[in-house]
Amino acid sequence: MTASNLPVAIIGAGPVGLAAAANLLARGEVPLVLEAGPAIAHSVRQWGHVRMFTPWEYCVDRQAGALLREAGWIAPPADATPTGAELVSEYLEPLAALPALAPHIHLDARVVAVTRRGSDKVRTAGRGDLPFVLRVAGPAGRLRHFEAKAVIDASGTWTSPNPAGSDGLPAPGEEAAARHIATGIPDVLGQARARHAGRTTAVIGGGHSALNVLIDLAALRDAVPETRILWVMRKERVEAAFGGEELDGLPARGALGSQARALVESGAVEVLSPFRIAEIRPGDDRALRVVGLHDGRPASFLADELVVAAGFRPDLSMLREIRLSLDPWLECAAGIGPLIDPNLHSCGTVRPHGARELSHAEEGFFIAGMKSYGRAPTFLLATGHEQVRSIAAALAGDQDAAARVELVLPETGVCNTRPSATAAVRIPAATGCCGPAKAEPEPAAACCSPAAEAVPAPIAVAATGCCARKEQAA
Repeated sequence: MTASNLPVAIIGAGPVGLAAAANLLARGEVPLVLEAGPAIAHSVRQWGHVRMFTPWEYCVDRQAGALLREAGWIAPPADATPTGAELVSEYLEPLAALPALAPHIHLDARVVAVTRRGSDKVRTAGRGDLPFVLRVAGPAGRLRHFEAKAVIDASGTWTSPNPAGSDGLPAPGEEAAARHIATGIPDVLGQARARHAGRTTAVIGGGHSALNVLIDLAALRDAVPETRILWVMRKERVEAAFGGEELDGLPARGALGSQARALVESGAVEVLSPFRIAEIRPGDDRALRVVGLHDGRPASFLADELVVAAGFRPDLSMLREIRLSLDPWLECAAGIGPLIDPNLHSCGTVRPHGARELSHAEEGFFIAGMKSYGRAPTFLLATGHEQVRSIAAALAGDQDAAARVELVLPETGVCNTRPSATAAVRIPAATGCCGPAKAEPEPAAACCSPAAEAVPAPIAVAATGCCARKEQAA
């Protein structure tokens, strides 16, 4: 089989990976979807209890929706907001089950390496003519090899959370304390209730994911008053985490900040800020003692459990033999680094981008979805749909369509989510926050990821330059 007759490999069967497959099918290409988990959207299922802020209108890829409607699918109400579980059951599972797509999906297929046939990354001559080879671990570690003419890595970052250590590394003792540490947004009102009820939990992080966990813990504290909540972050002032509140252009986000302020002012949540974690040790009357600097001075606190909501980073280990063109500090494609730097941008100021900006030195290789943003927390699911639409067009040879911008974004790129309506929360439930956590430093406006999405009325987003970043880096 010649390289031109090979499929396009897609790593990950989440929302963006399946959207990539739908767009490739529409272009007459054959997708090969490799999902590490035992079911499609394995990572999304981990935050199934979280209700997204984004309404269904922005959760369904255009081409995927067209395939579903052809099969008789009835879309959920456009203005309703799904939980992660509903996103899977009402959209992603029906999509993956379509006869046109189902035969191309391989489960329990974890990609452990990507390379070129018979060549390491050093070889240049004729490299673009060689097919990609994906080494895949199946059940019981059995290895298989798949060949492809192009690769789209849509594997996400959910399995690579940032550590609690303030210097980007796990704090000494952090790995040894792993059984007392949760990441992301644990279901503290459900499956994880017993770990936190009547105990002391420290939530680490100053983004919307952390706020969501705090709100859920406060609801748990209402039921079990012995529950104690600490809020630990690197922000200089806790007020910076509250946002614009009633002055916020998005009332739901403002309400979230107001809820957080109310928790702090009522004493339901104790704040340690700024606090930079240096070490985690076994505790005395609690499981853990966390040591660091509080407002520049040595300090420590005791906790039974830690929830580290400090963002995510890409796992690039399987791409060791691929020629990557990476931004030096975000670890995203170099072409989009200046556009998404969280030191400069919120979601709404990110210029839509496609195959050209996402390209790497390795011809035919792309990273799409949350992983494409590297360590930047500003990814939007709708952005991922636009990415794979453009990439599919480029791989099919339609460069005009690949270059065309077909994405609209809200005026402010705030992403956040709220607790599921089934959760009993005393605080007003108009909004809570969820989705994979944001990394610090954070921009003035918040941002997000697959579980924390876009917003109300869309408008076209003007191009954003990168002069400020150049000055900062100089």
